[in-house]
Amino acid sequence: MRAIPLTVTALAAALVLTACNSGGDSGDKGKSSSACKIGGVSVQVGSASLAPAAGDTGEIPVSITNQSAPCTLEHFPGATLEGGATTAALSAQQGAKAQKLKLVKGDSASFTISYVRGAAGGKNSLAAKTLKITLPGGTDSQSFPWKYGPVAGKTKPGDQAFVSAFQQVGD
Repeated sequence: MRAIPLTVTALAAALVLTACNSGGDSGDKGKSSSACKIGGVSVQVGSASLAPAAGDTGEIPVSITNQSAPCTLEHFPGATLEGGATTAALSAQQGAKAQKLKLVKGDSASFTISYVRGAAGGKNSLAAKTLKITLPGGTDSQSFPWKYGPVAGKTKPGDQAFVSAFQQVGD
């Protein structure tokens, strides 16, 4: 006889707990984060490993530090090179896999822009002057001068520049 009341009590407790957490994130209210916005982070284009001559490869590190409420970086960064009337949206590096990173205030992430230097005045070279960076899920951008020479292209100007996935910086 004693087993039935205990079973009923355990079942009732389980139902109450299930009702309290009905699939939502009620335990995390206020802690969930939305997509990082370019206006809420500081962006720094670091010291580059320059491509000195046409056909050489260079790499430019880009650091992002959250300056506001917790946010998430999911998918790849956006980067566009502009030179005169020509623009080139950078593709993700072949084989790179995006990861989801949560950044609280003060946390940093980075990515790398890899490029093949083009020949000055070459048919598919992009004489880039500006680098525009956007974050996943946003359209606002931040611009930086491009000081790394023309970018090569195989089928169109500048198509030989790529972005890596975001990587967590620090712990």
